[in-house]
Amino acid sequence: MTTHTWGLLAILALSIVALIALINTRLRMHPFLALTLVSLAAAVAAGEPAEKIAESLETGAGSILGDVGVTLAFGAMLGRLLSDSGATDRIARLIVDRAGRRSLPWYMAGAAFVIGIPMFFEVGLIVLLPLIFSVAQRLRENHDIKGSPYVYLAAPAIAALCTLHGMVPPHPGPLIGVSGLHANLGLTIGVGLVCAIPTVILAGPVYGRWIAPRLDVRPDSTLVAQFTGERTAGGDTPEPGPARRGVPTGLAVAAVLVPVVLMLLNTIADLVPALPAGLRHTLALTGSPVVAMFFGLLFALFVVALPSGAGGEAIRDSLGESLRSVAGILLIIAGGGAFNQVLEDSGIGKAVESAASGAHLNVLVLGWLLALLLSFSTGSATVGIVAATGVLAPMAATESSLATSLLVVAIGAGSVGLNYVNHAGFWLVKESFGMTLGQATKSHTVIQTLVSVCGLLMTLLLSLLA
Repeated sequence: MTTHTWGLLAILALSIVALIALINTRLRMHPFLALTLVSLAAAVAAGEPAEKIAESLETGAGSILGDVGVTLAFGAMLGRLLSDSGATDRIARLIVDRAGRRSLPWYMAGAAFVIGIPMFFEVGLIVLLPLIFSVAQRLRENHDIKGSPYVYLAAPAIAALCTLHGMVPPHPGPLIGVSGLHANLGLTIGVGLVCAIPTVILAGPVYGRWIAPRLDVRPDSTLVAQFTGERTAGGDTPEPGPARRGVPTGLAVAAVLVPVVLMLLNTIADLVPALPAGLRHTLALTGSPVVAMFFGLLFALFVVALPSGAGGEAIRDSLGESLRSVAGILLIIAGGGAFNQVLEDSGIGKAVESAASGAHLNVLVLGWLLALLLSFSTGSATVGIVAATGVLAPMAATESSLATSLLVVAIGAGSVGLNYVNHAGFWLVKESFGMTLGQATKSHTVIQTLVSVCGLLMTLLLSLLA
């Protein structure tokens, strides 16, 4: 490698160290300010043209807010409507009544596995947050588990969502790999599922049960109240919410599933070439995350919230409060997006790709490593998949169908590992659950890295059959 490449890699390492120091030391700088400061310093140190630095910051922040921010806002409003109407409480009661304490993580993993098929990680977590908070609050009140019930339930959800995000078509990331490597789609789906199931089990319920007693995670009481339908009178003691009419369990479930079904239909439409063009375009519109979440919000408003007896003025106030509670999360996600864009525009991502592609490794390990390092350095699993696919496409041309499908899954598994401070998902998990940087690392980052490593090991095991 050239001296310039080593210099860019050093800048990346120093940027991560500086970011951790600014947030974790006595300075206790707000993550949004720390991300902005480190992004600016990294751009200057990497030699990005001065006139382009501001553009990188604006583009990165704006693109992530357009992609995730609006969806998060709709999700927050949807969660508030469902909690105020009693819908999430009905779903939580249904799950708690049907499942024992020890089986709850398995139910949560299964729900997240289904939801994760059509959704990006952040969107799926937004949909699941009201459910996680409501059930966790019940566990906490009953003193049913040691440690944090939020981690106990969030770990399986995080594991399932990120596994689907990276490893199983028809999710967009793996589909990029299928197209770029000319893999067999049906075989890749089968291989992805075989690799995903044991991966989710180990990184989700198993690790979650071990780590939950070791983390004292307590989300902000305002956010808990928003998602559980309870109000606080100062401090962390919840008070019952306002009286409301009962919401049928079927409607409560439907309100949660509307955006999921719309996105799933769009995903299925992409796999059925014979669909009429008009229907395909309609499903593409209604199945985009922003529109799907918006329709879910409208469904909850007119079918659940208004019939429950809430007045228009009260609903408008609740929606306004829901946006205030996620404003800080939106800013932090924007800061993460700016950091990602600077790393990409300054050439640091290319430096990582150059360093990894020069290694002489098994093709599955090389694909996994390329995607891992690029995802870590750019903050985007999609970037990791696209770049690794491009580098390895010539090598995959001579491989068997099974070997090519395994390579798609290995690349996808690499793309979800080391999910850290320059990933929007990391900050969404950290801020949603009120975690410290260390707690988010021990839970979210470790879970996604377990998924990544387990996914690689499964592909290597199956490669013995290729």
